[in-house]
Amino acid sequence: MYEQLLRHPFTSATGRDHCRARDLVAAMREVELALAAEQESLGMLPDGTAEALGRHLPLEAFDIETLAADTAKGGNATIPFVKQAKAALPDALKPHFHRGATSQDIVDSALMLVLKPRLMRCRTLLTEAIAAGRVLMTTHRDTPMVGRTLMQQALPITFGAKVAQWLWGLHQAGERLDTVLGEGLYVQFGGAVGVHSGLDDSGVTIMAGMARRLGLAEPWLPWHTDRQPIHALGCAMDAVGVAAEKIALDVALMTQTEIGELAEPAEAGVGESSSMPHKRNPVGCARIRAAARQIHGALGVISQVGAQPLERGLGEWHAEWAPLLDAVLLLEGALETLRHLLDGLEVHPEAMVRNLAVTGGAIMAEPAARALQSVLSSDDARRVARDASEMARRAGMDYAEALLAHEQVVDRGIDAEALRRAVRPESYIGSSRQLVARVEARLDT
Repeated sequence: MYEQLLRHPFTSATGRDHCRARDLVAAMREVELALAAEQESLGMLPDGTAEALGRHLPLEAFDIETLAADTAKGGNATIPFVKQAKAALPDALKPHFHRGATSQDIVDSALMLVLKPRLMRCRTLLTEAIAAGRVLMTTHRDTPMVGRTLMQQALPITFGAKVAQWLWGLHQAGERLDTVLGEGLYVQFGGAVGVHSGLDDSGVTIMAGMARRLGLAEPWLPWHTDRQPIHALGCAMDAVGVAAEKIALDVALMTQTEIGELAEPAEAGVGESSSMPHKRNPVGCARIRAAARQIHGALGVISQVGAQPLERGLGEWHAEWAPLLDAVLLLEGALETLRHLLDGLEVHPEAMVRNLAVTGGAIMAEPAARALQSVLSSDDARRVARDASEMARRAGMDYAEALLAHEQVVDRGIDAEALRRAVRPESYIGSSRQLVARVEARLDT
């Protein structure tokens, strides 16, 4: 199957092991038994019904291959699932199975049950990635490097401040995921047209009881064609994907041969080229970015089918299933890679220092011009700062010495040491240290 070579490298193997067809069938069975148990507790079914249903319907009672073949005929897996279940039940129990439910109740609730542990593991992986990044942030809170805008060198920052931005992005995305995990994975129960037909006032009570039994959130209303819960879930997963992709993109750019400020964790056989032995490709970053792009695509599908007609969708609901499962498996895989990346990321401060000097000091022209205004006009100061950077670049000399040697500066009585301090990159890092401290404080709350 093509999935092994083209899809699996970007998804979590652990996640895949828990998202098989049999896992979905097990979740559907769990939903049906919770429905029966709640109806039994309300006196709507004879005592012992739920236990008897469970005894007569072990997971082995369901033929997965036949279910798969028959799903296309009915449009969803519940229809053949219920047929197989009733065929396995004694006649006395058949009327008590799937009572008051519709296909979407079972599939939506089962999907939430399958997705929940995967999302919880994503949250754990995200927390671990933040912890690994925090070590990087605090270790390098004072490590100067060049900040870049529009892909060009701009002004100095610290690597710790850069990592702080990464972690803040992960933290914000994590809060969105927490909201979904805490209150957004809803049970689905509304019956044929979403008003608990045939159950009257008991329908809402059953819905609430099923939520408690299944460990899912209780919705205000059945959400058959109100897909806001699914949209919120897709957006939360996508937000984490965006935050992870941002880190992967920055790391990949900083590992370029000409820059060399970072390197992915060194592992035998990882990052090799098929034709160029000298290369060490940032394949972890590639996996994260590829997974994130596919998560963005999954959200696109989820958004496109969010407005569903009348009381039940026609194809829109069906189109959600694969993107939801794909997205969570891709996200779990991306976060596994991100945790490993941040835990073993190689940082090369000497390359950061080297790259700070690559423009001959031009990136320090702003503070240089400011310092020169003590002896020159503002226009002359800016011109001298620019001329000196070109002189330093061509002659390979220190920028401060090029400034002091400029004909408009010599014999002007400028404080040489003050000028040298002003154009040191590490002295012009703005609030980098404070930003690291702010992120540290927020992560502690």
